[in-house]
Amino acid sequence: MENGRHILVVDDELSMRELLEFMLKKEGYQVSVAQNGGQAIEMLKKNSYDLLLCDIRLGDMTGLDVLRACRQKQPNTTVVMISAYASTETAVEAMNEGAYDYVPKPFDNEELKQTIAKALDLKTLEHEKQIIDDEMKQNLHFDIIVGNSPVMLHIYKMIRQVAPTRTNVLITGESGTGKELIARAIHQESDRKTKPFVVINCGGIPETLLESELFGHKKGSFTGATSDKKGLFEIADKGTIFLDEIGELSMPIQVKLLRAIQERTFKAVGGNEDIVVDIRIIAATNKQLEKEVIAGNFREDLFYRLNVIEIKLPPLRERKGDLRALAQHFLDKYAREMNKKITKISAYAIDLLNKYDFPGNIRELENLMERSVALSTTNILLPDSLALSIHKRRWIEGVKDRRFDLDEVSHGVALDSILEEIERAYMLKALEIANGNKNKAADLLGISFRSLRYRLDKLGDS
Repeated sequence: MENGRHILVVDDELSMRELLEFMLKKEGYQVSVAQNGGQAIEMLKKNSYDLLLCDIRLGDMTGLDVLRACRQKQPNTTVVMISAYASTETAVEAMNEGAYDYVPKPFDNEELKQTIAKALDLKTLEHEKQIIDDEMKQNLHFDIIVGNSPVMLHIYKMIRQVAPTRTNVLITGESGTGKELIARAIHQESDRKTKPFVVINCGGIPETLLESELFGHKKGSFTGATSDKKGLFEIADKGTIFLDEIGELSMPIQVKLLRAIQERTFKAVGGNEDIVVDIRIIAATNKQLEKEVIAGNFREDLFYRLNVIEIKLPPLRERKGDLRALAQHFLDKYAREMNKKITKISAYAIDLLNKYDFPGNIRELENLMERSVALSTTNILLPDSLALSIHKRRWIEGVKDRRFDLDEVSHGVALDSILEEIERAYMLKALEIANGNKNKAADLLGISFRSLRYRLDKLGDS
């Protein structure tokens, strides 16, 4: 049964055309074939296609000429290039012209089918993304936040709802999820946006100095206080104060903070006069404050004062739909800063990122993209350019440290998992030695480039 997707195959070899036509029709695709570039361009003028599968070397012109014509006549058609003459330069050139990916001959049939399926899935996702983007432009837009997954759309709505109020907000989530960006968005959407937005890291200032930082001090109130100093609460008057890592506060500071929040007044260290302020409190933590309250590490009354509205930020592994946009955002940012002409990320590089859990969340992704841009020597970020050495080393070290005991067999073992673990470690070690060059890594392992790429994709490390 046809799945409705129409593919145009362009190859000057009859046997290859027949193979691709048979294989793709068997997968349920509608398939048309062209024997040269001129015929393909005429077909592109008359018909629309979901995907163009084109050889790089044709009798009358190059596949790049067909690719350019396709981008001009049918810009929404996804393009995959194939060739027996594979090189990084031709791959980059093809992708610069708008190709989704580049598959070298001889290719593995299953691998090619996976590439085509991924390309068509991406086309569907991009269409859905455009619909969401259009909705966001009409209803929700925050320049400083990237992402339009369903969970983020829900958070944007919460920001819109809570921003106009004076209500205190508690933002929770793992480290690196972007809690400060959410706090800034709330401030920017409020009627306080022209007033100060003051940030204080409660875990980054010694306890002996924290009270002075928050509430200020009078001259002579302690050693080193050579003059009066305003605290951040007073500086934030009429604006918003963001208390990051609120769970790190000591009990004595929690007591003083509770009074300041309840009464909107406080005294400077060494001062006798009450200072009255009008501020919006937004706090953030990567801890579960309810458990901290139960454990006696956080005051219950302060918790309820701060947690009037809670916004929970998901970890990056739970919003993988935003990963492509986030990666592109950071690529653009660091390409500008480093004055590099890197414009896009290859589809296979995105696949590789999607297979990594990013325990450090968005902050880790940003650091990864910064390193990758710095190390990249092409204007397309390819999988080999990704600075995932730390992730690779974890697998390698994990297997290197493992001791295999044959006596375990008597109790039952998962042989496939053990063999996969060993295979992955050897491949990643070879890639590390070869500085990411897959051809060299394949030589080190005594296998073909095609075999290496297929194995990596199968094990989730392509």
